[in-house]
Amino acid sequence: MSVKCPKCQIENPDTQKFCGDCGTQLKSVHTETMTFRTPVKDSTIGEIISEKYKLLEELGSGGMGVVYKAEQIKPVKRSVALKIIKLGMDTRQVVARFETERQALAVMDHPNIAKVFDGGATETGRPYFVMELIRGVPITEYCDKHKLTTRERLELFIQVCQAVQHAHQKGIIHRDLKPSNTLVLVQEDEPIPKIIDFGIAKATEHSLTEKTLFTEQGLLIGTPEYMSPEQAEMTGLDVDTRTDIYSLGVMLYELLVGVLPFDSKSLREAGYSEIQRIIREEEPPKASTRLSKLGDTQTSIAKHRQTDPSSLQRLLKGDLDWITLKAMAKDRTHRYASASELVSDIERHLKNEPVSASPPSTAYRMKKYIRRHKTGVVTASLVVLAMLIGIAGTTLGLLKARRAERVARNEAQTARQISDFLVDLFEVSDPSEARGNTITAREILDTGAEKIDRELEDEPLVRGRLMNTIGEVYTSLGLYNDALPLLEKGLAVREQALNPNDTAVAESLENLGNLFWRKGDYEKAQSLHERALTIREEAYGPEHVTVASSLNNLANLQHEAGNYEDAKLLYERALEIWEKTSGPEDTDVAIALNGLGYLLFNMGKYDEARPLYERSLAIYEKVLGAEHPDLTSPLLNLGLLLRVTGEHEKARSYFERCIAIEEKALGPEHPHLAITLSNLAILHAITANFEEARPLFERVLAIDEKALGPEHPKVGSDVNNLGILNAQMGNFDAARPLFERGMAIKEKALGPEHPSVANDLNNLASLLRDMGDSEAARPLIKRALAIREKALGPEHPDVAISLKDLGNVLVEIENYAEAQPLFERALTIQEKAVGPDHDSVASVLNSYAKLLCETRMYEEARSKYERALAINEKALGVDHPEVAVSLMGLGELLSDTEEYAQAQLLLERALQIREDKLGPDHPYVADTLEAYAKVLRELGMKTKAQELDARAKEIRKK
Repeated sequence: MSVKCPKCQIENPDTQKFCGDCGTQLKSVHTETMTFRTPVKDSTIGEIISEKYKLLEELGSGGMGVVYKAEQIKPVKRSVALKIIKLGMDTRQVVARFETERQALAVMDHPNIAKVFDGGATETGRPYFVMELIRGVPITEYCDKHKLTTRERLELFIQVCQAVQHAHQKGIIHRDLKPSNTLVLVQEDEPIPKIIDFGIAKATEHSLTEKTLFTEQGLLIGTPEYMSPEQAEMTGLDVDTRTDIYSLGVMLYELLVGVLPFDSKSLREAGYSEIQRIIREEEPPKASTRLSKLGDTQTSIAKHRQTDPSSLQRLLKGDLDWITLKAMAKDRTHRYASASELVSDIERHLKNEPVSASPPSTAYRMKKYIRRHKTGVVTASLVVLAMLIGIAGTTLGLLKARRAERVARNEAQTARQISDFLVDLFEVSDPSEARGNTITAREILDTGAEKIDRELEDEPLVRGRLMNTIGEVYTSLGLYNDALPLLEKGLAVREQALNPNDTAVAESLENLGNLFWRKGDYEKAQSLHERALTIREEAYGPEHVTVASSLNNLANLQHEAGNYEDAKLLYERALEIWEKTSGPEDTDVAIALNGLGYLLFNMGKYDEARPLYERSLAIYEKVLGAEHPDLTSPLLNLGLLLRVTGEHEKARSYFERCIAIEEKALGPEHPHLAITLSNLAILHAITANFEEARPLFERVLAIDEKALGPEHPKVGSDVNNLGILNAQMGNFDAARPLFERGMAIKEKALGPEHPSVANDLNNLASLLRDMGDSEAARPLIKRALAIREKALGPEHPDVAISLKDLGNVLVEIENYAEAQPLFERALTIQEKAVGPDHDSVASVLNSYAKLLCETRMYEEARSKYERALAINEKALGVDHPEVAVSLMGLGELLSDTEEYAQAQLLLERALQIREDKLGPDHPYVADTLEAYAKVLRELGMKTKAQELDARAKEIRKK
C-alpha cells in the first residue's frame, strides 16, 4: 500500500512518516479523518539530535541545508559541525548512500580535508551529517581580506588541489567544490585551507538537475557556476574525478581575476535550459581578457592582489590563462587528468618553466628558458636550448655557440674600452697633466661628456653606457640641465645599437625617468619607468630584483603625486620581491622599508611607520656595521618622525648620531651631512632654540654652495630655510630677500612651474601676511595653487595646503564668502588623501573654524575646533604645539561667547604648552598671553591680566 503526499502528490510507502520527495509529514494510514498535518519545522537551538548531538548555534545556511555548531554528547565529547539537509530529500536513500561512502570517507586522512564523522536522520525525517568543526572563511574571501598576491594565492590553491588528489586516490569525488566549501583558517599565523562536505554531495545526489536547481517557487538553490558540463547534461552520464578538476578551474579563475568566468547574476536569471546551454556550450573568456573588461572594478581587484591593473593583466596573460582554460575545458578528456597534474603546471609556472597547458610554441619555451637562466645563455645552454626546440643536428648549435662567444668577446672589448676611456679621463687630475691646477669632479665630468661624442662615435655600446653613467652622476649632483641631453642620447644610442626591449635600454629609461622625477615632470617620468618595468618583466619574469627597482621607482612617483594607496601597493610589492630574491636582511629590503615607512609617515600613520624605519636600521647595522653612511637614511627618518610627534629629545639624539657617522665617513663638508644638519636646525627652530638653529643653517648653506654651486636647487632650499628662521624670530625685513633669492634659484634650476617653487611662493606669501600685507600675499598663493594643481593634480595634499593658505589670506581681508569653499575643498582633499585623523586635517579645521568665528557661526566653529583638538592630541600628543593652536582658537571662541571660566582653562593650558615647547619668549607665547589676559579681565582678575599684557609687550620688543 501507498500514501499520496498532500503537498506534492507523490506516492509513498504507507509505513513512511514523511514524504521522500518534499519531506512533508504524511497523514496516518489508520486515521479516519482527512486533515493534513503541519509541515516539518526547522530544528531549534538546544535541540538534541539522535540523542548524541546538541545544537548550540547556527553557523550558516545554503541551498542544501543549515549548518549548526553542535556538541557531541556521546560516545565522546567534542565540538562538531552538524549539517541538516533541506526538505525534499529522500531520507532513507540519502542515509543509505552515505553508509556506502562511510568506509571510503573513514580512510581519508589529509590536513586540508575536514573529516566527516557521522550521518543519519533527525526525528522529523531530515538527513544530517556530522563533520569536523572548521572556523574559517571561504578561500576567496580570505585571499581578498588579507590582500594575498597572485603567487600567494597560487601557493594556497596548490594545497587545495593536493587535498582533492588525496580524496580521488581514496575513490572519493567531491562533486560540489566551490569557495564556500573551501574554508581557510589560521593556525600559528599560517593559512590552512580545509575542504568540507566530502562525500555529502554524492549521498544527496547533489547534481544540476531540475529538482535541485529550482524550488517550487522557482528560486535557484544549486551552484551552477562551479558545475561541470557533464553534471549539467542530465543524460545519466556518470561523473568522474575530472568533474572536480572543472570546479577547481573555476575556483582558480575566481582567485586570480576576482570574478567568475560567467557573470553569476546573468547566469542565475536565465531559464533552466539556458543555464544548461551556457555551461555545456559557451567558452569562458581568458582570465586576462575578463579582467580587461571590468572597467573601474579592475583597480579594486588589483589592489586586493597588491598590484595595479596593467601588471595583473600582464601576469595573467600566457600561463595562467592557459592553465585555467585547460582545467575548465568543456570536453573532460581535454582537462587535466588529475589534480596533481594541475598542481604540476602551477608549480612549473611559479618556477618559470614551460607549462603543459601552453600551445606548442618555440618562442614561448625559449622565453621561459631565458627567464630561468637570467645571467645569460652560454655555449652549453645554447646547445640544450636547441635540443628543447627540437632542432636536429649540431650545425645550428655551433653557430649559436660562436655567436655567444662573439657576444662575450664584444662585451670584454666594451669593458676594456670603457676602462681605457676612464683612465684617460682621470689623467686630467694628475699633477703633471693639471700643471698645478686643482681639478674638480665637475670638471672631470664635463671633460668626459665632451669626449664621448668626439672619440666614441664608432663604438655605440661604449657610448651608450658612458652617457648613461655620466648622466646619472650629473643627476645625483643636481645638474639636471647637463644630465638631460646625455641621458636622452644614451637611450637613443642603446635603442639603435641593441633593440628597444633590451635590459640595457631599461637601465637608461630608469635613469632618465629619475631625472624627470627630480625635475617635477611626473607624467614623463611615469611613462619611462612603466616602459622599463615592462622590459624587465618580459626579460626576467615578475619577481626579479630589477623589477623591484622599477616598482620602487613607480612607488616614489605615486607617492610624490599624492596617490598614497597606489604607492603603498607598489612599495609592498617591491619589498616582497626583494625579500624573496635577496633575503629579509638585504640592503635592498632596507631601502623598500624606508620608502614604505616614509609613505606611512606622510599618511599620518606614525605608529606603522616607526617599526619599518627601525627594521631598516637594524638591517643596515647588521649588514654594514654601526657606522656605515647608509645607516643615516633610517636614522634621519626616525628623527623626522619623532620631531613631528613631539619627542624632541629623542629626535635630537637620532640626528646627532647621524651627523657623527657622516662627519666621520664623508667628511665635514659633504652634501649628505648638510641634509642632516638642516633637519637638526629645523628641530631647534620649531622649539624656539633660534641661537642654536642659525649657525647650523648657515653651515648647511656654506657646504652646499661649495659642493653644489650657488645655483643648485638645494642651495635655494637652504636659503629658504634661513628665511623661515628669520620670519620665526620676527626679523621680517631680513626674511623677505632670503625667500626671494631662494625662489629665484629654484626657478632657474627647475623651471618656474616646479612644485618646489610653489613651496617658496607659499612661504613668501605667509611672510607678507604676517607683515600685514595680505593683498600682496594673495597673488603669490594663487600662483602656488595653480602650479600645484597642474603639476600634482587637483586632489594632491599640497594643493590642499595652498587652498588653506589662500583661505587664510581671504579671511584676513574679510572676504569670507570666497574663503569658505576653499576650506571645504581643502578639507575634502586631505581627508581623502591621508584619512580623517591626520594632523593636516586638523590644520584645515583650525583655519576653517577661525572663519566661522569671524562670521559668528560659533556652534559650527566650536565643533571644528574640538575635532581638530582631538585629532592633534591623538596624532601628535597632548603637549604638542599644534594642540595649543586648537586650544587657543577654542579659548578665544569661548571668550567671544562669554564662557570665560572654560576659556580660562583652555588658554592656561595653551600657554603652558607653548612656554614649555617653544620657549618663554616666542611670539606665539605673546599671542596667548594677550588672549588669556582678556579673559582674566572679564573674570575680574585685572592685576594678573595687566601682568600678562606687560609680559607680552616685552616679548614683542625682542
